[in-house]
Amino acid sequence: MTKSKVLVTGGVGYIGSHTTVELIKAGYDVVIVDNLSNSEISMLAGVERITDTRPIFELVDMTTLSDLEAIFKKHPEIESVIHFAAFKAVDESVENPVKYYRNNMISLLNLMRLMVKYKTKNLVFSSSCTVYGTPDELPVTEKSPIKKSVTPYGETKQMAERVIQDTVAANTHINSIALRYFNPIGAHSSGLIGELPLGIPGNLMPYITQTAIGKRSDLKVFGNDYDTPDGSAIRDYIHVVDLAKAHIAALKRLNESQNQSNFEVFNVGTGNGHSVIEVIQSFEKMSGIKLDYTITERRAGDIPKIWGSTKLANKGLNWHVEKTLDEMTESAWKWEQNLKKGFK
Repeated sequence: MTKSKVLVTGGVGYIGSHTTVELIKAGYDVVIVDNLSNSEISMLAGVERITDTRPIFELVDMTTLSDLEAIFKKHPEIESVIHFAAFKAVDESVENPVKYYRNNMISLLNLMRLMVKYKTKNLVFSSSCTVYGTPDELPVTEKSPIKKSVTPYGETKQMAERVIQDTVAANTHINSIALRYFNPIGAHSSGLIGELPLGIPGNLMPYITQTAIGKRSDLKVFGNDYDTPDGSAIRDYIHVVDLAKAHIAALKRLNESQNQSNFEVFNVGTGNGHSVIEVIQSFEKMSGIKLDYTITERRAGDIPKIWGSTKLANKGLNWHVEKTLDEMTESAWKWEQNLKKGFK
């Protein structure tokens, strides 16, 4: 039986590389497109060491339609797409909104145009809990209001969902699931792939591990006056491998025609919120390292707290998280240590 071929956009990135591992383990053939704007080609070596398979890699900027179309022509057997490729730093999107609207929307529009043209069947879209804006009630569910986002990044996710929903309504050969996920952290248990941001990290976990390893002199906690038990912002942190497995479950649902409509959405998180201080404390416990951090002013675009209900994903995708917060922080530290050692 021929393996199903999946196009993974942004597949060399953090979530993309972990999802590629799970796709290969599940028996799929993978074609990756990535422009390496915020990722390192070395991640492919880690994927290969874990799976004994090196996925096809194509260096492509998805905002150039002709370059992306060349991939569809070269690999006509592609049946499904998992779309990660997007800029994702919340604070940067506030500072440079045009960059985010241009990249995130043009790449998606080009992809949808080609999926229509080449009759591609399935799309799993990397959405975000930022579509909920600042929620009125917690936990957020898939029926929670889609409020105005506080950042251009969040706006691009809201707009992207609308583009996909309208496209599949007009082109019923395409079925799509948007996974609205929360805050992925951690790394593969092998320590061979993990989060590898270029430049100063925009996310909490790599900033923690880089401070602990000596790459950063000071860890900043943005705000301690939020309406939360310890004053720091609360997020729903999920292990990146648990998140990767949710994409496999979503693709399985589409391939088996279990979806109830052409466009479905699922929250993907743990269903629990943890504060920034709690994440720091977990890392200190698991690493044995006391972190030096300072409290600074709130960061533009941050909301006080959010976590989500995952009941719909638990039932509809037959998917559940497995990793605890301590396992998340411990795996992130193992990855950072391996980076320093050079995987010798």
